[in-house]
Amino acid sequence: MTVDTILSGGTVVTDTRTFDADVAIRDGTIAAIGSSESLPPARTVVDVSGCLVMPGFVDPHVHIDDSASIDTYETATAAAASGGITTVIDFAWQTEDNSLENSPRPLTAGIERKQEKAENAYVDYSLHGGITIETEDVLEELATAVEMGVTSFKMFTAYDFRISNGFIYKILEEIANLDAVGVFHTEDNSVCETLIEAFKTTGRNESTWYPQSRPDFAEAMAVENVLRMAFETGAKYYGVHTSCRKSAAVIDRFRNDGSQVRAETCTHYTTLDDAVYETQGNLPLIAPPIRKPDDIEAMFEYLRTGTLDVVSTDHAPHSSESKQVDWWDSPYGAGSLQESVPVFHDEAVNKRGFGYPFLVRVMSTAPAKIFGLTGKGTLAPGTDADIVVFDPDKTMRISGDEGASKADFSIYDGREVTGAVQQTYVRGTCIVEDGELVGDPGTGAFVARALPDWESIR
Repeated sequence: MTVDTILSGGTVVTDTRTFDADVAIRDGTIAAIGSSESLPPARTVVDVSGCLVMPGFVDPHVHIDDSASIDTYETATAAAASGGITTVIDFAWQTEDNSLENSPRPLTAGIERKQEKAENAYVDYSLHGGITIETEDVLEELATAVEMGVTSFKMFTAYDFRISNGFIYKILEEIANLDAVGVFHTEDNSVCETLIEAFKTTGRNESTWYPQSRPDFAEAMAVENVLRMAFETGAKYYGVHTSCRKSAAVIDRFRNDGSQVRAETCTHYTTLDDAVYETQGNLPLIAPPIRKPDDIEAMFEYLRTGTLDVVSTDHAPHSSESKQVDWWDSPYGAGSLQESVPVFHDEAVNKRGFGYPFLVRVMSTAPAKIFGLTGKGTLAPGTDADIVVFDPDKTMRISGDEGASKADFSIYDGREVTGAVQQTYVRGTCIVEDGELVGDPGTGAFVARALPDWESIR
């Protein structure tokens, strides 16, 4: 039987090995992998000689079209596709745009609203439920959200929309009953706010003071608190944007019991240190802050041992103009969907000698398995034909103002990296060709997620 497309002459990479083979696509799924002689004829044959053929990358931590991001779904997912990311997981909040100035609404309404906003997505997307208001109603909504394919729920221990430990405990009890996943931003709010106020009072408005206002021990304190509650309730815990050795060490201690603990770091915590606040000012103002050189080493140590499972972006773009204020008035976040894979590849594979299966594992297979994206993160026959063709030898210089995101800068501006996305396929449709966006907005679709089985992915 004829297939639609064959990618010919490349080196296939999975989360466990690399091998030379062709990949056949039919009706949006992987039809077969094998030698050119063993595959059926194709309507289109694409020569990908000299390139790597990898499952599309999965970013489980992005902010799109809300108070944390100036990107629309069209611009954010164009950036994602250009960077080889074929599935993203965004957030659906209890209030419109996650602003406490807006009235609370049912969490399910937030899910539906984000789906409406995503009509022009280039890549597939899913959603975490975002719990930012302590209402008993949301406890009753969690089961309905799971039925809608939203099987993970994010909570904060910092900011104005943090929730108390007592309410987190209630949520964790219900999450454990549902076998869903709790997703946590962990910093001790009291410590951070005390330091911020002290720096304000003494006029320490230089950007170099910012990382000292949200110290590593404050992150570790909150990780310990929430992990203890997750342990006691039996709930699945996923820690976002782990930034430092101290918090990773806490995760490592709790990780030893069962398979209820998973965690990520981000590309910026593996490639940048706090010297960026001297050279870039407020542009890299991210929470938790970018840390010390030793924390970069810790991220790779814990990725190597498996304490940290995933490398995400925490994509949250803002304009450079909005950052030109005292650091305590600056919005948090920076965008990196388009740059993340090339930058992390250059650091992890080219500079540190990690293999390509490691790259696929932490940026594709692991996030897909952890969050119940059963058809993603793999090139197994019958799964979605989300594929990245990657040229490992192409060198490019990062320039944020040339990307697809609305952000006019990148925290990696000027960085030269070797390795670039050539083609990106979403369910068999070519979205990026020869490094250029060629697909149509609306190709992406909402992916309802299954409850993940973490016992099978220890």
